Amino acid sequence: MACAAGLVLARAAPAATPLRRLLAAALLTAGALLGAVAPATAVERIEVVSAQLRPADEGDGVELDAVFDFDLPWTLEDAVNGGVPLYFVVEFELYRSRWYWFDERRVATSLTYRLSYSPLTRQYRLARGTLALPFDSLGAALASLRRVSRWTVFERSQLAPGTKYEGWVRMRLDTAQLPRPFQLGALTSRDWTLTSEWRNVPVGPELLR
Repeated sequence: MACAAGLVLARAAPAATPLRRLLAAALLTAGALLGAVAPATAVERIEVVSAQLRPADEGDGVELDAVFDFDLPWTLEDAVNGGVPLYFVVEFELYRSRWYWFDERRVATSLTYRLSYSPLTRQYRLARGTLALPFDSLGAALASLRRVSRWTVFERSQLAPGTKYEGWVRMRLDTAQLPRPFQLGALTSRDWTLTSEWRNVPVGPELLR
């Protein structure tokens, strides 16, 4: 994963941000859900700046490069600094156009990033599968998270010549992987709703055999 230019500087981690205080705040927010008339609507805070598909340098794969733009709300920043890992999911879908019916989904794949902070090393870590990279600041970790590079999303053999395809990509915070109290708080707090709209990714003729 390559770090994007123009790092966003983040506040230094608090000397002591007790996880107990964060859990209490989440529980209070969850309690408000019981008396709420309706949950808060989703707020789109992530923007897909660019996205493109290209043939892999070797093999039959098709790779996706994408750049996202977003900042963490202070609630999420405090949660990370307090020891709560955040999971961000990048989703890609490929559809085959059909004039006589709904488009057919041919590919659905996702990539999960785990953003965490270690008080012992005072470093942030961004993990993607078995690969984990350390960062000295939250801004540097977010800069890397905002850029997806050379992600193989499908094989060219899955495409038929003369057929029209459309790709779509988005990024979102996966609240289902948060600790239980924070999952409940995410139902009513807009700060915990972090997602982008689906962005169209053209499937050029160079990808069709």
